[in-house]
Amino acid sequence: MEFSRQSLSTGWSFRDRDADEWMPVSVVPSVVQQDLIANNKLEDPFIGFNELKARWANEKSWVYRNTFQRPHVPEGSAVDLVFDGLDTFATVKLDGEVILTSDNMFLGHRVNVTKALEAEGDHTLEIEFDCAMLKARELRAQDPNHKWVGFNGDQARLAVRKAQYHWGWDWGPVLMTAGIWRPVTLEVYTARVVDLWPQTQLAADHQSAEVTATAKFDTVAGGEYTARFSLSLKGKEIATQDIPVSENQSEVTFRVNRPELWWPHGYGEQTLYDVSVSLHRGDAPVVEKSKKFGIRTAEVIQQPDKHGKSFFFRVNGMDVFCGGSCWIPADSLLTNITAERYRKWIQLMVEGRQLMIRVWGGGIYEDNAFYEACDELGVLVWQDFMFGCGNYPTWPTILESIRQETIYNVQRLRHHPSIVIWVGNNEDYQVQESEGLTYNYEDKDPESWLKTDFPARYIYEKLLPEVVAEHSPSTFYHPGSPWGDGKKSFDPTVGDMHQWNVWHGTQEKYQIFDTLGGRFNSEFGMEAFPHLSTIEHFVEDPKDLFPQSHVIDFHNKADGHERRLATYLVENLRTATDLETYIYLTQVVQAETMMFGYRGWRRQWGDERHCGGALLWQLNDCWPTISWAIVDYFLNPKPAYYAVKRVLNPIAVGVRREHHDWSVAHAQPPRTSKYELWISSNKPDTVQGSVELRFLSVNTGRDIRTPIVREDITIIANGTTNIITDGLIDHIAEPEPHVLAARLWVDHKVVARDVDWPQPFKYLDLSDRGLDVQLKRESSGQATLVLNTRKPVKCLVIEEQEGVRLSDNAIDLVPGDEQTVDVTGLGDRPLKYRFLGQESVALLQ
Repeated sequence: MEFSRQSLSTGWSFRDRDADEWMPVSVVPSVVQQDLIANNKLEDPFIGFNELKARWANEKSWVYRNTFQRPHVPEGSAVDLVFDGLDTFATVKLDGEVILTSDNMFLGHRVNVTKALEAEGDHTLEIEFDCAMLKARELRAQDPNHKWVGFNGDQARLAVRKAQYHWGWDWGPVLMTAGIWRPVTLEVYTARVVDLWPQTQLAADHQSAEVTATAKFDTVAGGEYTARFSLSLKGKEIATQDIPVSENQSEVTFRVNRPELWWPHGYGEQTLYDVSVSLHRGDAPVVEKSKKFGIRTAEVIQQPDKHGKSFFFRVNGMDVFCGGSCWIPADSLLTNITAERYRKWIQLMVEGRQLMIRVWGGGIYEDNAFYEACDELGVLVWQDFMFGCGNYPTWPTILESIRQETIYNVQRLRHHPSIVIWVGNNEDYQVQESEGLTYNYEDKDPESWLKTDFPARYIYEKLLPEVVAEHSPSTFYHPGSPWGDGKKSFDPTVGDMHQWNVWHGTQEKYQIFDTLGGRFNSEFGMEAFPHLSTIEHFVEDPKDLFPQSHVIDFHNKADGHERRLATYLVENLRTATDLETYIYLTQVVQAETMMFGYRGWRRQWGDERHCGGALLWQLNDCWPTISWAIVDYFLNPKPAYYAVKRVLNPIAVGVRREHHDWSVAHAQPPRTSKYELWISSNKPDTVQGSVELRFLSVNTGRDIRTPIVREDITIIANGTTNIITDGLIDHIAEPEPHVLAARLWVDHKVVARDVDWPQPFKYLDLSDRGLDVQLKRESSGQATLVLNTRKPVKCLVIEEQEGVRLSDNAIDLVPGDEQTVDVTGLGDRPLKYRFLGQESVALLQ
């Protein structure tokens, strides 16, 4: 092989540009905050108020330096320095000569340094990172006519192609990183593979597929080359072909009979094929490259219907309800994230039955390891381009930088079968609406858009779709999130919607969340505290361990969080001031909110695909904080995670009574309430099942009326089966508060449960439940919790511990329905639990 790669990961040092002291860097990739912490120049910004102590680093420029020896360079070979990511304004010098300037964090670079490295011995590589915060303000000042408006952070951020959340967001700190954030390597070669692109064409009957592999090369020396393409499945070669190289390019098409398809999890296998190309000169291989890909089709179905215009995903001909989450970067210091940590996040999604992850437009185009985990575990990816919550400028140099960024990342990611949609931005059309910027959907002249006060339309409706059409033509492009045919972003009849009138906006009751949705609900959320262990991680003084402490409020970046959390707590629950109970109560509210949204929207899937999916805001955190995340920074699931998991069961039962607004009724109970019972299924075929609905007193646990049992129900495939649509509760005849408890059996096994409670919980006496929790430990270190109760129990939460996994949590229990929870990794540790109305936490030894 005539190709070698040398990582420049060690041997670096760095300094403040305005200081003389060089400090060691243990390894790159890294960012300056990590290196300052390692040199005891900075305290961990995730602890206490240390974020404020770290602000000085945001306004500095930094220099990184590495001295390395010239690699062995055979005659006729070239040498390239390859930078996969520089954050952000970087001037690169080799032996004092500038070889590269970069102003885009999202762009990789390759520089030919063959001539510069002709001399034997040591060479010095120096990278100066100009301060992105100050540079952004300079750029903003140079264009005073542009309307610098948006949500979150310093609006100067819009001038810079850097992760926008670094300027601070309503869930994250202001940490302006700088540094070598992706690998730097030296490549020596006589030829290299520039790109290998597998494209698939699946026959309508799925009995055959064509795989077309296109390879591009860079050859230093002349001569004739041959490209040997190989197609493999599960380690076995199934096809190979030699193709002459013409103008540094070759292409081959393989026919695959009875292909094994790639499916999202729960629908089939995540089969990945391998395609490789080796470049040969004569009989000798020069260089080789391979990629994994999947054979599948993915469509976004937008068709007129009785609800407006549909918006849902169809994979391999199967309509799929996309229940899932939005993803923000998993760390404010991106180089903290390992491939293992990425995989743990995606594994949590799979275990939580979530089908789709939305990579949000204010972060980054994620590391390859993220998409590889999604491919291997079967999670669909909604990929935003990196524009978020702003009116972006469009001067010629930034447009060209954006074009290069888009080409680079689309080419890098397009082979991943998990990516099923490219989306232009996050909420930039909402900024246009809120600020009254010019937008005429009927105007189809892109050049005229650049002359308006909303020039970014040119990016989303011309530049990005052109690049996608050329470089990833089989993947659907959507101009923005939310967006629908140029209509208002809150239009529920078309496109996708961000529904924030629970928490933000009009602060509607969470019990009516399902009535507020649209054709695809790509953002919605409710805040909750993380578990106590996470709070204790960033609170240094035990005296600050109370709900409204200064440091706890500092770690909640959401505008008005104090009033919003208080509103939803006071409306629904008996409030508390001790921290552990307060944490639990916020988690109950979040879990209920997610349940009410997901449950109703999934039901609507069966009504002519009224709702095509629901992606909650948000799955994860970028630091230890209080936010809308359903899993905290340390990968500890909150109760909402389990509430969503149950609603996304392959076959789920739902029961609910109509909402009664107690505040409007001045706390007077209704005379009657309607209720409904239904079954949601994502199964491709009909299933036979039986359902039971019980009416159980909250106070005594007894049945207050005869249970309803329906046998031999044919459960509709991939849709909704309505069992009862006109049930009636007479509160005069049955004044006792009671729950509606539904169970569903398939093949004589309980496969789903749902419990509808009288609302609000604060009016109920939920103490003295007669709960029986048995912990049965096994010699293998596994354990089982066996749960029984004499009276209905709301939201039994078992303590989350590091290294311990629970099969279920945040459980509702009713008498006569024993439930079990599998516990892995507990060992001989004790386990705490609590439920709503319980006076104190209980301990299991």
